[in-house]
Amino acid sequence: MGKPAGYWVNKIRTSFKGGSSSSKSLDEGSASGSRKNGSKSQKTEEGNKKGEAESGRKVMVVVDTTSQSKNALQWALTQCVQDEDNITLLHVTKTPVGQATDETQGQRNSRAHEQVHPLKNFCQLKKPNVKTEIVVVETTEEKGKTIVDEAKKQGAGVLVLGQRKRTSKWRVIWKWRAKGGMGGGVVEYCIHNSECMAIAVRKKSNNGGYLITTKRHKDFWLLA
Repeated sequence: MGKPAGYWVNKIRTSFKGGSSSSKSLDEGSASGSRKNGSKSQKTEEGNKKGEAESGRKVMVVVDTTSQSKNALQWALTQCVQDEDNITLLHVTKTPVGQATDETQGQRNSRAHEQVHPLKNFCQLKKPNVKTEIVVVETTEEKGKTIVDEAKKQGAGVLVLGQRKRTSKWRVIWKWRAKGGMGGGVVEYCIHNSECMAIAVRKKSNNGGYLITTKRHKDFWLLA
């Protein structure tokens, strides 16, 4: 007989709230969430920096201007981020290829920062004690690969992505692509290739909670 629903809800919630940057507690089915704290006896600057680095995780949230992105961020702030954590808002853009444009890369990056800055303000409003930064990456590569690479580069402990509702036609195409070795969409790529725990979040309805997808759980419903 399988575990009751309440068992998995508690296990998943505990996994989101705990774990260091090297932990994959949800994917490994572990609910341990202890963190390392820097020693108070360390007086050197190097020791203090080490203590700060070990005090919390870096939670990376992939953001853009869509409602799915904001929903994922809102979920992360209420269910995942703790006061000792740091938030990185990652915005990935594609380098214009074969398009006439007068904008330089610096101008495009500046515009991208302006677009996602309201989300940083939202983080500071909800979690005033948590440090939040914006990282904009322009790339010619596939978006999924860029996100996974950046999460590794930034030392993210958790990667959160918004996900839109997929139609039955899209799911058939995705399964066909997966069987052919072509892979699925951006979110699916990140979930299966990220070295840290990757979580896809979709808001079910206004008051219907969220559907959570990871390597081990697909469309797991959480009322939050």
